[in-house]
Amino acid sequence: MMIGINDILAILPELIVAGSVCVLLLVDFLIGKENKALMGYLSLAVIFAAAIATWSMTRSGSLPVDAFNGMISVDKIAVFFKVIFFIATALTIMLSLSYIKDKNINLGEYYALLLFSLTGMMITASSSDLLSIYLGIELMSLPIYALVGFRVRDGRANEGAMKYVILGAFSSAVMLFGISFIYGLTGTTEISGIAEALRSADAQPAALGIAIVMLVAGFGFKIAGVPFHMWAPDAYEAAPTPITAFMSVAAKTAAFVVFVRVFVDGFAPIVEQWQLILTVLAILSMLVGNTVAIAQTNIKRMLAYSSIGHGGYALLGIIAATPEGTSSVMFYLLVYAFMNLGIFGVIVMMNRDKSGGELITDYTGLAKKNGALALVMLIFLFSLAGIPPTAGFMGKFYVFMALINEGMVWLAVVAVIFSAVAAYFYIRVIMLMYMKEPEREFSYARPLSVLIVITISLIAVILLGVLPDRIIELAEKAVGIL
Repeated sequence: MMIGINDILAILPELIVAGSVCVLLLVDFLIGKENKALMGYLSLAVIFAAAIATWSMTRSGSLPVDAFNGMISVDKIAVFFKVIFFIATALTIMLSLSYIKDKNINLGEYYALLLFSLTGMMITASSSDLLSIYLGIELMSLPIYALVGFRVRDGRANEGAMKYVILGAFSSAVMLFGISFIYGLTGTTEISGIAEALRSADAQPAALGIAIVMLVAGFGFKIAGVPFHMWAPDAYEAAPTPITAFMSVAAKTAAFVVFVRVFVDGFAPIVEQWQLILTVLAILSMLVGNTVAIAQTNIKRMLAYSSIGHGGYALLGIIAATPEGTSSVMFYLLVYAFMNLGIFGVIVMMNRDKSGGELITDYTGLAKKNGALALVMLIFLFSLAGIPPTAGFMGKFYVFMALINEGMVWLAVVAVIFSAVAAYFYIRVIMLMYMKEPEREFSYARPLSVLIVITISLIAVILLGVLPDRIIELAEKAVGIL
């Protein structure tokens, strides 16, 4: 296969990020440990350059762009998701600038791993072939495995990373088996080719069901969907707090890109076969995520189960299998990125000493000592619970409406019930902040970069709750509704 200039231009943002990482690793040798923050600022510049390259592709009016014999397809959906990746990675880096220095893990490789993972996410968003999707997922996942265990002297980090690596390898193997089944049944791994083969087939073989189950298992691991969620609580708790935010937002969003590409697009002719499987996955995720979270005492573990539940809500838009459902998922994931990064920003501020900010009881009486920080925490918790007029409410509203418009009222009702259950463990934190007396002296980390992340996230959560129309319009244009 000959690689032409159009192929290079199609993956220019990915080349910018991947190439810059190689340069940054060389720069890392030239600067002292006390100046490692420079690596973070340079990483932010790389993300900005990649965003400009992505934006220029939309301005040229040439979308969609197909490259590498159909393995890569850059369309408006890919651009929308890449924007979420850029935002999530940039805000994660800003959360990390002071955090990794305070925790004595101030190494340049930290930022390089984040950018390598970003490259994998970008490839996944632009992939139109099962093989390129697999490569993108692995390039995204491998750096995160290392980042989870970045605190090498922490036993929890080692344990969480090992569980993540072992189960991740198993899920990748299952995913490859599923891809091989699909290739054997359809004669292609290209998404559009799979759809055409399934559409023209007289009858669907039984092996197709096995392939779908394998792909659901492989992709379900990446979104921490039940019963493929076993790794999430330990990995979320053990990882550095900014990496926990990164996993819960960016990595989960990349996995949902795959669901959109493979199931909504590739498996569109057999929607009845996979719709039931994803429905069970979504209900189990909402059930386990929202009930087990109630029993947690560590706020990162609580947010891990919360993330499992939110993955179930986002799956509902995929289950709708309509352009409206896809656009609602896109909006929901953008909203989830801001409210989750915001609340983890607050946790980073509270995590000044060894364990402060990680236990739910650490927030007892916060409103009486720092009313502003307690109010910010309250808004993010309200948004996660889906209480109006926050962005979290609007995200769930559009997903539920996509279901109702397809006649799946019963599933929307089930999701609303689980949302009510979830409100309990969010409101429990609010009760501790506002209705209890402080049990300890609070010690805060107040770096400017963390305050900027919290401010950006707070503004986004409020504006997307009150004025969501513009973003919804962009998402609908991306899927071809407008």
